[in-house]
Amino acid sequence: MMPKFLSRILVAIVPALGNQLRQAVLFAIVAVPVVLGLVCPAPIRAQAPPTTAAAPLSFEVASIKPNRSGDMRIGIRFQPGRFSATGATVKQLIGLAYDVRDFQISGGPSWISSDKFDIDAKEPDGFTDELQKLPPDQRHEKMGLLIQSLLADRFQLKVSHGSKELPVYALVVAKNGPKIQEAKPGDTYPNGMKGPDGHALGHGNMMRMGPGELEGQGVPVTFLVQQLAQQLGRNVLDQTGLKGNYDFTLKWTPDQRPMGMMQGPPPGGPAPDNAPPPPDASGPSIFTAIQEQLGLKLESTKGPVEILIIDHVEKPSEN
Repeated sequence: MMPKFLSRILVAIVPALGNQLRQAVLFAIVAVPVVLGLVCPAPIRAQAPPTTAAAPLSFEVASIKPNRSGDMRIGIRFQPGRFSATGATVKQLIGLAYDVRDFQISGGPSWISSDKFDIDAKEPDGFTDELQKLPPDQRHEKMGLLIQSLLADRFQLKVSHGSKELPVYALVVAKNGPKIQEAKPGDTYPNGMKGPDGHALGHGNMMRMGPGELEGQGVPVTFLVQQLAQQLGRNVLDQTGLKGNYDFTLKWTPDQRPMGMMQGPPPGGPAPDNAPPPPDASGPSIFTAIQEQLGLKLESTKGPVEILIIDHVEKPSEN
């Protein structure tokens, strides 16, 4: 994770196709540790029970309003002292809070995937300073606990945890060896990913996602695994044995099934504003592309998958 996590503003603008965040992430250049908060397949983190020494984390104040604009974009923004979301569904917020993907969320009424909300929340005093003293994984967990508290307080969300034996994929090294390029320590990537101002962002730990495209800049294989899991709608196990950070570009023809995260517009539907042209339908499948372009391979297997069960949820009253 980048050392100044909260000093950077993340704005993930997602032209959503349908009701699920994973259905489209078009040219969002974001810090990977935050992205993983939106699409990470890590084990579900239950909120730690409060102790007598400290009260549970919660926002000082939060404004929640229904978003009826019809805008298909979704915004998630972290900045020092504040958290905001635009056009986000409760299901997307649950995924963000608990580090789970859509298929790991079970139960709940249909509106959690369709109704959209705008949120503006103020963090507790001193929270940003406290985060800076923590290691990256604990910072990420603290942010998740705040959003869990918001969901419990304003949406009356109650969840439980379970496990199911489900199909999963194992990512392994292909027969002729890996083709991904190991990143150079300290590389500033002068020709790498660029920010909104057109200038190179100048560091690794970045991923860029688009329909049929996934680019990594100085990231570990675990981040590739996490994004593949989101795209495929299954857990993906890292069995490559590859350590360190890597640069790679993966291009494939997006699957048009609803499960695909990076697919194009629905058949017969209009493309989002400023959407890139659809990829070449004659291109490789994601399975072929992984083997040909990365020298890796996905193998189908089965394994236990943690499930987050929605026991109760309510629509919030308007502010």
